[in-house]
Amino acid sequence: MASATVDLIGVVQKILDLDSKMRFAAIINLQGKIREAIMKTGKTSLKSQKEEEHFCQQVAQRRKMRKEFDRSLGKVTYVHVEREKVSQMVVYTSRNTIYFTIERDMPIQKKIRIVEKVKKITSTI
Repeated sequence: MASATVDLIGVVQKILDLDSKMRFAAIINLQGKIREAIMKTGKTSLKSQKEEEHFCQQVAQRRKMRKEFDRSLGKVTYVHVEREKVSQMVVYTSRNTIYFTIERDMPIQKKIRIVEKVKKITSTI
């Protein structure tokens, strides 16, 4: 089992520091509880704290639902949802789900590069 001394705030901050268009990042456990989350300085949340907590529980539930298809389709490498106001990205590690949001106007190639960097940053948690 991984050391309990992992600096989760540091990990979340590293994710936010990847690009100026990053808005929010969270580490969610497999039960859907937020372990650590930071809204980037200067950005305003699009959801209330209660909505954010509920959304993170939904992210965990969707992860369980997607797992049903791992055998036939392969494991999920990342999830990208494009909304009118924001891009939402989800990356799975073995014990956590990483959720982050990005401003919509970023080119898709750059978003994919950020996903790859987030996977590297979070591979050990």
